[in-house]
This record gives sequence, C-alpha cells and structure tokens, in this order.
Amino acid sequence: MRKYVFCFLISVFCLLFSVFCPLTHANNIAVSNVTLTGQSPSASTAKAQFDITWNNSWRNNINYDAAWVFVKYSTDGGTTWAHATLKTSGTNPAGFSQGTGSGLDIMVPVDNKGAFLQRSADGSGTVSTTAVQFVWDWGSDKLSSDGVTAIAASTSTRVKVYAVEMVYIPQGAFYAGSGGTGTSEFTKTLINTATATTAPSGSPLAGGYPSGQTAPANASWSNGYPAFYSMKYGISQGEWVDFFNTLTAAQKAIRDITGNVTDDSVAYGGKNSQATVYRNTVSWAGGSDSASAGTNQYVACNYLCWSDIVAFADWAGLRPMTELEYEKACRGTLDPVADEYAWGSTAITAATGITNSGAINETASPTTANCVYNNSGTGGPLRGGFAATSTSSRAQAGASYYGVMELSGNLWNRSVTIGNSTGRAFTGIHGDGVLSATGNANTTNWPGTAATGSGFRGGNWSYASSYGRVSARSSAADTGAGRSNRYGGRCVRTSP
Repeated sequence: MRKYVFCFLISVFCLLFSVFCPLTHANNIAVSNVTLTGQSPSASTAKAQFDITWNNSWRNNINYDAAWVFVKYSTDGGTTWAHATLKTSGTNPAGFSQGTGSGLDIMVPVDNKGAFLQRSADGSGTVSTTAVQFVWDWGSDKLSSDGVTAIAASTSTRVKVYAVEMVYIPQGAFYAGSGGTGTSEFTKTLINTATATTAPSGSPLAGGYPSGQTAPANASWSNGYPAFYSMKYGISQGEWVDFFNTLTAAQKAIRDITGNVTDDSVAYGGKNSQATVYRNTVSWAGGSDSASAGTNQYVACNYLCWSDIVAFADWAGLRPMTELEYEKACRGTLDPVADEYAWGSTAITAATGITNSGAINETASPTTANCVYNNSGTGGPLRGGFAATSTSSRAQAGASYYGVMELSGNLWNRSVTIGNSTGRAFTGIHGDGVLSATGNANTTNWPGTAATGSGFRGGNWSYASSYGRVSARSSAADTGAGRSNRYGGRCVRTSP
C-alpha cells in the first residue's frame, strides 16, 4: 500500500475558510495544493479541492487500481480527530469534480465514509490530476444535540486527508485450493456464487473443508465471488504512524507497538524497544506525543496484532479480508497451479540483501528476488512493492493476478477464517471511522481482541517458502492474538 497524508489548517469565521497545507509523502501517492472552496452555510457543506498523483497505475480489460481517499477532522487543535462524512454517494455525484488531467471517476459508497478515485478509461502509467473536488457534508458531523456543528463553532478546525492505493478485484468465479500438497488446503473447487451458504455441491463452502470445518452460517459472508478492493500493499510503518497520531493518549497506550501491552486480558506484547528491531523503526515517547516512523517509513509494518489491524481498518472505513478473498486476490480467474505462489508459479527467488535501505526506492538483492522468506538475509520485511518496476513481469514483481503485492512472503496476511464459528459469523460490514475509547475496532461481527475467528495466510520473511503458497492453510485458523516481528496487515473494501 502506498499512502499520502494531506493536512491543512482551517480558520473559521462566518464559515469562511483559509487553508495552509504542509506536504508529506509516503511511497508514490501524493495529494497537494489543497484548498477549501464552495462553502455553503445554508447546506452546511464545503468542497475540498486537491491534486493527486500516483505512479504505475493501470486500467485494462482485467481490472484497475484506485486510491481510497478519506478525511479526518479535529475541532480542538489536533487533540482528537473524527471521520468526515461526504455528501452524496454514487459515481461522480453532483457537486463533486473529477478535476483536470488523467481522467478519473469518483466512486462514493453509500456510507459516505470516503471515495475511490480510479481511471475512467483504459491506460497505464502515472496518474496526475488537478482540482479534484469532494463535497464534505460537515453539517452531518454534528457533535451536539442542539444541531450546532463543531465545524461552525470552531475557530481552528484541522483536517487531514489520507489516500491509500487499492486494487479492484472484479466479481466472478475462481478456484479455491490448488490441488497441491499444502497443509489443510481446500478441495480444489470452483466458487461461482456470491452466497456463501449456497455454494455449489462439493465446494469448500459446501463440505470440502478439512475435518471439522463447515460452511459459514450467514449468506453475507465474503466468499470472494463479489467484487472488492484490496490494499495494493501491506500497511507501511509510515501509514501506521499516521493512523496512530490521530488517536487519543488512552487509545495510543493500547495501540503502542513499541511497548509490551496487555488489553482485555490479552497480552499483545510488542517490540519492547524504541530502537530498530527486525527493521521496525517506529518510536513513541508516550502520552499524547506523536510517534515517529523513523528511517523505514516505506517498509511494511511488522509487530501488528489482529486488534491493531482491525483498528486501522475501522479507522480507515475499510474491513478485514477473508481467507477466500485472499485466494481470489492471488489466483484470479486462472486454473490453479499445484503449490503455486501469488504470482502463479512454483518458481521463487529469495531476497538475500537490501539496496537503498529505507528509501522510497528500496529494493532487494539479488535483483531477481521476488519474495522475502526463510530469513535469508534481509533481517525483516521489505518495502511494499520492492520487486516491481515499470517493466517487470508478474513473476518478477512478485505480483498477484490482479496486481496486489506481497501476498506471498514479507509479512503474514491476516484474514477472517472459515475454520471456526466466530470467523464464519463475519458479515463483511465496513468500519465507520470511529474506534472505542480504548482504541479498538467496534464493528459488529468482526473477530475481536482475542483474535478468535482470524488466521494467517501467505507466509512471512522468516518462514520457509512453503508457507507462502496460495492455498497453504496450516495457520488459517490460528488465533495469534499478540504482536510479532512476522505479523503485518492489509485491509479491503467491498465494491460499491
């Protein structure tokens, strides 16, 4: 995943706004030249206008990439942050503007918690679009029962806009299971229905499970057939810090990956250091202080427990992926290759060293490496997309069928399992941008702080290559509630 954070200060007087925007970057997506225009006191709306760029974008006859863009605001000088609501759902809604430059469509889901920006026509290369406009419905973000909005009452409202690179996974049939030797693989079966409880006879959702596993009890369980968006990369250390720094002091104390934390009687643990540990350079002094991503802000963030990942998902208006969505994102519509990795073959080359360590262009040595596994010399995870170039093939880049990166190796992909009843109760509800007072996700039917209902897919930087096989399920229902140098995170969203 690559993300840019934009932050501006709004001075409010009679609902007139002036904007100052300091620019920051993360990987290759960037938002700049932000202004607030089109203020309407009567409608309680304003338009956030910005430019956006990202590299290596595409749209073709298979799928496309996109940016998930959402807004946070503070009315107390940055002490607390809330999730902003957009005005209207749909494709290119009235009042929104697609801007000028690379042709983009704006897709606002019905919950109005953000919007997808994606190419409106086939093409590839760098997206560069100016003067995109989102309509912010600040009138709906009321914090008092008398209808007086915090936006109108404040004289110092701060706003942050976040953009996360995503990949569109189209609706359609796919195979679960490769017919290989992976531990607890699904029976190789075509999933060709959107309803989890009425899957075709003999499929993994209708009886082809390993012993003791059964179909989800609810028809809305996300079985991979319906269209969804996946984060292109795992959560980076810079992205984690951007999230962490919007939390209250009490929430930070629980989400602190640098300490040794216990919450709800669950020992989360952590890296127990403010220094670099297994390439994690995140540090935090404590209290209401801001955390720092250190020198590895583009590197995938390890030491994320299940509760950390779903808190990030809830905060961003996303959700966790299921293990069948994981297989769909890897394999796409192709026939399975027995024991294949996410790039569709059994060939794999280990990263044994790092070039340009910590930089935005961090890569592996040898240059032919397409996976980080077996503790072969990197000392931890690498940057998301480390093996991809503008000319690399799918196998050379370590990319999935749809262009999702590091689904094999680097860090474990945490997913909702079908291996127990808690995982099977998942209904695919999205986060609403709001966390509990202690910094936990509070979305209905998500696996909770004990991580029961979650699992692990895709292997990691220190495990043998066999764990990175697409259909290997040896840890698919393992709880693993604590933090580890091998654990990372990736989130998804159902297509509008």
